[in-house]
Amino acid sequence: MIRGLLGKKVGMTQIFDNEGNIVPVTLVETGPCTILGLKENPNKVVLGFEAVKENRLNKPRAGFFKKIGVAPLKRVHEFTSTDNKDYKIGQEIKADLFQAGDFVDVTGTSIGKGFQGGMVRWNWRGGPGAHGSMHHRRIGSNSSSSDPSRTYKGKHMPGHMGMDTVTVQGLRVMSVEADQNLILVKGCVPGSKNGLIIINKSQRKAFKALDEKKELVAVKRNPMKQSKAAAGKTTKK
Repeated sequence: MIRGLLGKKVGMTQIFDNEGNIVPVTLVETGPCTILGLKENPNKVVLGFEAVKENRLNKPRAGFFKKIGVAPLKRVHEFTSTDNKDYKIGQEIKADLFQAGDFVDVTGTSIGKGFQGGMVRWNWRGGPGAHGSMHHRRIGSNSSSSDPSRTYKGKHMPGHMGMDTVTVQGLRVMSVEADQNLILVKGCVPGSKNGLIIINKSQRKAFKALDEKKELVAVKRNPMKQSKAAAGKTTKK
């Protein structure tokens, strides 16, 4: 079975769980994704998502879609799979690949913030606020003088912020609307509205039903501490 799907971030809302608690969720449009290719050793599936006009593609990409007989798609990504025997080129995979209670890892491109100073980009506290200070929000010295006489790589400085590939792990699927190709994921997802995201089933967290409750663990108490507490109460009396 394929491990994940391509999707698009629709927005955020909130729902109520079985106990009446408010849960913030992100709506993700997952598919339908079309299978464009199958690979073996290791097993992988190439998926396409979001229709696009043919004149928007370059000639090699347009020729590829003509060769396999599939309508042009804007987004293409490769996913790992456990077994490809049930898949064929041109087949559509929808949101019912996931189910409520699954844990997923979501990858997206963070919102771009443009050029930002160090106080916004790196949470600097700023320099002294008095009139004599020359470094209210600016950087001070950024390298050593005689040794090594250069700025170290990775130095926190003003620059471009955002537009990074970000992965959030262990988000829980709260609901699946298969007829609308929507899944509701608990929490926030990286990226802006209508941004492309990649959803993979988590390999660290296994499926857990939403109505499953935590088992109460008996707390072990130190008998010596209990006896001291009891002794203290008797002496006070």
